Amino acid sequence: MRVLVLVAIALSFVTPLSTSAQEGKPAAPKADPAIVPIELSPLESKFLKSARQVTFGLPRAGEGYFSPDGQLVVYQAYPIGYPFYQIYVQPLAERTPRLISTGRGRTTCSYFSPDGKTILFASSHTDPSIDQTELKAREEAAKGGRRRYQWDFDPHMDLYTVNFDGTGLRRLTDAPGYDAEGSYSPDGKQLVFTSTRDGDPDLYIMDAAGGEPRQLTNADGYDGGPFFSPNGEWVIFRSDRLKKDMLQLYAISVDGKTEVQLTSNLDEVNWCPYFHPSGKYLIWSGADYSTGRGTFHLWTLDLTYPDSKLTAGQRTQITDGKAMDVLPVFSPDGKQLLWTATRSADSSSQLFIADWLRTE
Repeated sequence: MRVLVLVAIALSFVTPLSTSAQEGKPAAPKADPAIVPIELSPLESKFLKSARQVTFGLPRAGEGYFSPDGQLVVYQAYPIGYPFYQIYVQPLAERTPRLISTGRGRTTCSYFSPDGKTILFASSHTDPSIDQTELKAREEAAKGGRRRYQWDFDPHMDLYTVNFDGTGLRRLTDAPGYDAEGSYSPDGKQLVFTSTRDGDPDLYIMDAAGGEPRQLTNADGYDGGPFFSPNGEWVIFRSDRLKKDMLQLYAISVDGKTEVQLTSNLDEVNWCPYFHPSGKYLIWSGADYSTGRGTFHLWTLDLTYPDSKLTAGQRTQITDGKAMDVLPVFSPDGKQLLWTATRSADSSSQLFIADWLRTE
């Protein structure tokens, strides 16, 4: 997923294993039909309205993305009793998730194609030692307690597409190393993703069928979490190239010729940027680490394009609660915000949605 070892978030282990999970298959979640309204602070109420929880019945869920028509979300979640994230689709009007990944291995970074017919995600289910990998994770989970969250650059992680109904699984990458964190260009003809195929996590662009990959960034350190701009001319991403683990936001033109640094405070971790459909600003999650581990809040950054160069403008804080707020994304019409937060009753990470009040 787009949460890495770079972001120190304390999350609990999954619940004890059910019978089906012990057999290598995730157990089916039980959805909670209750509507859970979320209280917003005075600051948050300036930007958000009618906030509510979206995901239920799974130990934790997050990193959700809208379908092109805004009626569905695709996301990753821990199945009951299984030690790795799997990919689910869920109508926003319902509470029951539907599994679309294979049910084995690590999975992450799902994303709808612009035509809504297929879903992109990354998976390590072809790991030749998957039984041992799962066993090790189960043994770790059985120890209980809480641990510092980290994300593994699984060398068996590759990009796949699957039809909306879960059929037609197709592998797009097979290069040695980690291939994940993918998303589509607005016209659906290209993908941008993170790969360690050159020994270091960098950004690559390839055609949507998996052909003709070309390297977009080539800097020491991690480059990841990329998304195309609404006009398809820029890619935003995060990188710790200036100071290990201290992520900053960047943008690069799709031809790789122009790169812009958007944040530069090395006492902060800034990550998961996402464009508003207008292209006039982006939203992201940041935390101040100058006095230790900080709390992640949501922020927006205004953008202008003088001489066709993406340029950072005013920065505005959106959330200020005690809970973790991360991985924000806008609906295709720009009128709703979906994000991952620990605002649930049990403080587990879940998906939340709210009306977005900024109109300019």
